Amino acid sequence: MNAAGDPRRLALDVLRRIDDEGAYANLALGAALDRSGMDRRDRAFCTDLVYGTTRMRRACDHLIDRFLHDDVEPTVRRVLRLGVYQLRWAGVPPHAAVSATVDIAPKRARGLCNAVLRRLAEHDPAWPSPGIEMSYPDWIIERLAADLGEHDALGALTTMNTAAPAVTRPDGYHQDRASQLVADLTVEDLPPGGTVLDLCAAPGGKATAMAGAGARVVAADLRLPRLGLVGDNAERLGVACHLVQADGALPPFRRASFDRVLVDAPCSGLGVLRRRADARWRIEPEDIGRLADLQLRLLAAAVTLVRPGGRLVYSVCTVTAAETTGVDERIRGIADLTSDHPGAPWRAHGSGGLLLPQDLDSEGMAVFRYRPA
Repeated sequence: MNAAGDPRRLALDVLRRIDDEGAYANLALGAALDRSGMDRRDRAFCTDLVYGTTRMRRACDHLIDRFLHDDVEPTVRRVLRLGVYQLRWAGVPPHAAVSATVDIAPKRARGLCNAVLRRLAEHDPAWPSPGIEMSYPDWIIERLAADLGEHDALGALTTMNTAAPAVTRPDGYHQDRASQLVADLTVEDLPPGGTVLDLCAAPGGKATAMAGAGARVVAADLRLPRLGLVGDNAERLGVACHLVQADGALPPFRRASFDRVLVDAPCSGLGVLRRRADARWRIEPEDIGRLADLQLRLLAAAVTLVRPGGRLVYSVCTVTAAETTGVDERIRGIADLTSDHPGAPWRAHGSGGLLLPQDLDSEGMAVFRYRPA
């Protein structure tokens, strides 16, 4: 059977693209599934294999290495990771996980893969550290424990090792509940005919939600292809968004020209690791400070665009202190702002609100609502 019709072969090919070509898991998988012609059941199984194996890569390697005398070539390691994920986390019966995975291994390595996976099927692992057991880089666990407290950090990290629930808006758009709540907060009490600027709008989930709620939405983004995604989504949903290619740190708009400005800023994404399976292996510790500086520049520019009596909303799909309460403290040092807590279900978080993934089985998200003086 070719890769297009076999969920395991297709998953293995997507994993190769992630490893060898630096492809993003969601993009590579989506394109591969679109070409595959698989039914819904096989698509779901393939998705779980790609996302799960990618998430649990560190734990898989720990288990594999217990039964290898020498390192193996990358293709063979990918096959073994795929098999281990099925045995340990996907609930596939051991005989099916072993035999079907060995079938997609290179012929020269099938004996090795069979022996390792059979031993692993009978192995009860001992985990030397939370980072290995939960399959995160140690620095992420340490950073979130320091910022959130150990209990909440472990709860968030555990939840982000599970598949994200599918959430569909009434208009048919798939969007996580936390993101929907941010859009709702932004247009709350918006005057009839009020205008909202979504400064970092792509791919358009929040912009189209706000337009669907009756707001006049200007959707801006730095990159034209990503701005095109906003337009495509707006057209498909039958809502109007005015598209502007713009650098959010140097916005080409008149001062005090919007009733609401939403800055859904680029961030480390450490609140959405369940949906971005490979992000935990891409982000580096030094990226957080760089991104916090960018977030501050975007906010400082956005403050000037809010009309008197209007609101500035800042949101990020991360839970680090530097990118949430840290940015909040820094913007208050350069702009005269008042703020209000967004209310339930948001946790109090500095002057704003925080949702951890375990709170609503959603993305992790922080939001701050300001009124410029």
